[in-house]
Amino acid sequence: MTVNSQRLKTLQRIRRLSRLLDTAIRIPGTGVRIGLDPIMGLVPGAGDAVTTAFSAYLIFLAAHFGLPRSLLFKMMGNVGLEFVVGAVPLFGDIFDAFFKSNIRNLAILETFLAVSDPDLEASVPPMPEVEQRQLQTLKR
Repeated sequence: MTVNSQRLKTLQRIRRLSRLLDTAIRIPGTGVRIGLDPIMGLVPGAGDAVTTAFSAYLIFLAAHFGLPRSLLFKMMGNVGLEFVVGAVPLFGDIFDAFFKSNIRNLAILETFLAVSDPDLEASVPPMPEVEQRQLQTLKR
């Protein structure tokens, strides 16, 4: 079975944006990684709206892989929870930093692809070890 290059590009785009939003920056002296999501959330109102729009775009891209509705609803629930709790000043930003809805949704997608399209999943370059551990934790 050959891997469709468009599907591969889409999966790589989802991975890059998920990392950018949730794990792009390592806080020095800690094992904690954050992304643009909690940082942009510090901007009242607009920050959470913008990051939620990016998260919705990632779900839109993931839907092209044929995920069942139940998984898409779970992904929407992750983003919705992060949006609602993220709207609470300061507490919401801390929640955003640790909940990582986009990485959770990436774990859902990759678990689905491991079964439905193992050739595609195998053709994607591996993620850094730290992110692999985070994904494994979220898959449990």
